[in-house]
Amino acid sequence: MKLPYHRLSLALALSLPAIAAAQAPTELDDVTVTATRTPVSVEASVVPVQVIDRSQIDHSQANSLQELLRGRAGVDFTNQGGTGKITSLFLRGSNSNQVLVLVDGVRLGSATTGMAALQDLPVDQIERVEIVRGPRSSLYGSEAIGGVIQIFTRSAGKGLQQNLSVTAGSNNLRQASAGFSNRGERGWVSAQGAYQKTDGINACNGSSLLFQGCYVEEPDRDGYRNTSINVRGGYALTDTLDLEGHVLSANSFNEYDGSVFGGNEADNRQQVYGGKLSWGPSETVHITAQVGRNVDQADNYFASNGSRRFASAFDTRRDTASLQGDFLLAEGQQLTAGADWQNDKVTSSTAYDVNDRDNTGVFAEYQGQFGAHSLQASVRNDDNEQFGNNTTGSLGYGFAFGNGFRLTASAGTGFKAPTFNDLYYPGFSNPDLEPEESKSLNVGISQYADNWNWTFNAYETRIDQLIGYDSSFALVNVAEARIRGAELTGFMSLAGFEFNAQASFTDARDHTSGGATYDNWLARRARTSGRLDVDKSFGPLRLGITAAGSGHRYDNAANTLRLAGYGTVDLRVEYAINGAWSLQAKAANVFDREYETIAWYNQPGREYQLTLRYRSAN
Repeated sequence: MKLPYHRLSLALALSLPAIAAAQAPTELDDVTVTATRTPVSVEASVVPVQVIDRSQIDHSQANSLQELLRGRAGVDFTNQGGTGKITSLFLRGSNSNQVLVLVDGVRLGSATTGMAALQDLPVDQIERVEIVRGPRSSLYGSEAIGGVIQIFTRSAGKGLQQNLSVTAGSNNLRQASAGFSNRGERGWVSAQGAYQKTDGINACNGSSLLFQGCYVEEPDRDGYRNTSINVRGGYALTDTLDLEGHVLSANSFNEYDGSVFGGNEADNRQQVYGGKLSWGPSETVHITAQVGRNVDQADNYFASNGSRRFASAFDTRRDTASLQGDFLLAEGQQLTAGADWQNDKVTSSTAYDVNDRDNTGVFAEYQGQFGAHSLQASVRNDDNEQFGNNTTGSLGYGFAFGNGFRLTASAGTGFKAPTFNDLYYPGFSNPDLEPEESKSLNVGISQYADNWNWTFNAYETRIDQLIGYDSSFALVNVAEARIRGAELTGFMSLAGFEFNAQASFTDARDHTSGGATYDNWLARRARTSGRLDVDKSFGPLRLGITAAGSGHRYDNAANTLRLAGYGTVDLRVEYAINGAWSLQAKAANVFDREYETIAWYNQPGREYQLTLRYRSAN
């Protein structure tokens, strides 16, 4: 039995007016640091934000970051054939390389492609995810056109805590995770290890004769394996000086459908290192110095008849350092100022004319509260040794009506620096490319109460100097885009039921003057998407359902290849054996819906899984 997309969309639309924001309020969810680089409550933010905490991650029984974020407001994905395959995230219709991804404050992403390997970030290592929708280049620099997603790895709560989970499921899924944390009077430490392996599905129905999809016929299962470890720790050196450090390393093996030229197996590595020194000599001054490194390695091979042949290697290293000062000028008046430094370096089997570049950014931000009025303003200048200076800014305003109502408005500019592939890939690049630039406007209204809340945001983004090919197939800054959209989110707790609903409308169009594809939809973006989570506890038993859907999209810029919309339904069951042990079960895509987010690339059908979970009491 298949669930028609229009029926799922109608159910989501009817549920939203009666319920309302994307997560139930908890102590951890109330605060976000990504939107302003300082702690701000979700309700007080002048730009749209969302927080997903560890409790929600556990209850969702998600096995990947894509599964955790699918259907959420403003978020859309494409995936090349299931778990561990290349996954692109479109935030508010922007390109996947126009979304900044941070892990514990460290920039993540490949310097060659500009994309973060989201498929290789294990969910078991995540404490919470913060999503900021809309430009934040005025605080973070390049890439933050569509927004920022920051992933915080597991930290330490109070005292000694341990956790363990073991999962088995369809397609020979095997998962295990274990860790501990301890927080004392002055120091804390946490460590987490995780393992995931699946035989996968046949990723691609490509054809070498028809030159479609992955351009090969390999009707086999494409497996995936990921082994990761995360260690974090901190110590209060004095009453005013704190030191923290963290390491995340995820090593994966991925099978995909490919040829001798591009390979069909990959050994990938994502590593994030960071250290932070925080000094708070008084209640009015707080200084933070932070350093970080992200290593993104992708080594590709072609495997056939038991042998393995090297195909290519694209390894990048990104080093960052920042100094930030937060100054309380008066009650409700804060000034933040700082500087960032970044160095990108490429080591590859492909020879790039330039393989190293530096970027220095300076920024300042003001946040003010005047009774029912709130104001946020920021400005930043980035000086890049390849393309010079770029200045961005943002301005946000909020007004509290009373009765929990709040009106917000914000405007901001953003930019994305050309990647090393754009500038220096042999035969397919242009070293004279300039950054892509954007202008955005957002208007929102929300209402927060004890047991329910809702938010509505409407926006427009215009992106100029998009990098694309001209009629001679030369890479140039000629393309333009106009993106308009709206997002509605809601939460309600009623009679023991918890309802979380989200819906998005994204009209992302090519606005290149005189272009053959003018006013066409941007490729691979769906106009409509949504998600509905309903949970109910009956003593130790918790039942849940997740319905997520997406409208149709076009796989090409010419809008001639249409991919149908789809809807999936997941059923979740959880039983608390005692205060520490629980048993979980999930049936995903219960109606066995067949769909594609990229033409010729399959997505998993109906799947089952069973999880035994342990978490010690605080």
